[in-house]
Amino acid sequence: MTIAILKSLLMRDIRLAMRRKADVAAALFFFVIAASLFPFGVGAEPTQLRAIGPGVLWVSALLSAMLSLGRLFSMDHADGTLEQLLLSPVPLAAAVLAKIGAHWLVSGLPLVLLAPLIGLQFDLPWRELALLTLSLLLGTPVLSLIGAIGAALTLGVRGGSVLLALLILPLYIPVLIFGAGAVTASAAGLTPWAGMSLVGAMLALSLFFAPLATAAALRIVLD
Repeated sequence: MTIAILKSLLMRDIRLAMRRKADVAAALFFFVIAASLFPFGVGAEPTQLRAIGPGVLWVSALLSAMLSLGRLFSMDHADGTLEQLLLSPVPLAAAVLAKIGAHWLVSGLPLVLLAPLIGLQFDLPWRELALLTLSLLLGTPVLSLIGAIGAALTLGVRGGSVLLALLILPLYIPVLIFGAGAVTASAAGLTPWAGMSLVGAMLALSLFFAPLATAAALRIVLD
């Protein structure tokens, strides 16, 4: 029964997000524009573009993922859904994980799928494009998981979007460093798997601890 409730919650959040297509499109549009402007600004030198490409795409994906974090719990808080989740037989941490999963499927996965196409603008070889996609596939869920903690802590706070950015951006830095660094290492002829393994370890730790921390923050807000 718990699995069925979590599946229903996941599908509900995805359907609600699809009704706000403008919000989803805005995040994707920001990612495309932010990443595409750099080749115009730094010039068309292939060596330079290949050097900055992984970092630019990672930073653009990170900032794009942040755009929708403020709405992760705000609508459920406004209509009383969060209170109902507290009273439901499903553990709140599990319900939070389902909501984070829906957020990633709507805002994170499209970025992962778009990244190889945008990476062509930076003249990245196919090996680096594949590694970039893999690093984003491992790293963008971490962004959603960590961002959920900040979204819960700033729920209902005036100026919460600014506070949210201040809270989570320092926590995003290790993911950014190792995710982009894995691709850069491959381009330099080094092994990318050390950085990729660290991103995977961050994902495993975030999957365990982030829902618990987010649930605790929501209980504090709702009490």
